[in-house]
Amino acid sequence: MIVYLGADHRGFDLKEQIGSFLKESGYETHDLGAKTILPDDDYPDYARMVAERVSRDPENSRGILFCGSGVGMDIAANKFTRVRSALAASPDQAMASRSGDNTNILSLAADFLNLEMAKKIVSVWLQTPFSNEERYKRRVEKLNSFN
Repeated sequence: MIVYLGADHRGFDLKEQIGSFLKESGYETHDLGAKTILPDDDYPDYARMVAERVSRDPENSRGILFCGSGVGMDIAANKFTRVRSALAASPDQAMASRSGDNTNILSLAADFLNLEMAKKIVSVWLQTPFSNEERYKRRVEKLNSFN
């Protein structure tokens, strides 16, 4: 599994730290930007790059997006076919998004999370499998039919 990363200027520092954490943890990552802090950049550009990649292979790739509130990235990512993005503020919320909704993109609010909490959220999200219960599969299929 490859994990694509994307962040605007407000999420840049947290993306860099989580990217290092993921590499140290043995994950294959691909950083789609920003590569430097660009105060006038726009979060939809990075959300698009990550969501397009995940959309191509939603079962074998994941994405993690970072912006100030996390909301903009989450909204943008969910515009793409076969993408199910979740904005998670806690490890429990991340786990629920994976087990019940089979999310493949995680959006994080850099303005509201410290590094240790972000690491916990990311770890739980990456390690939690989809439950495969019939009711959850049915719901995910309904979501997939919307695109």
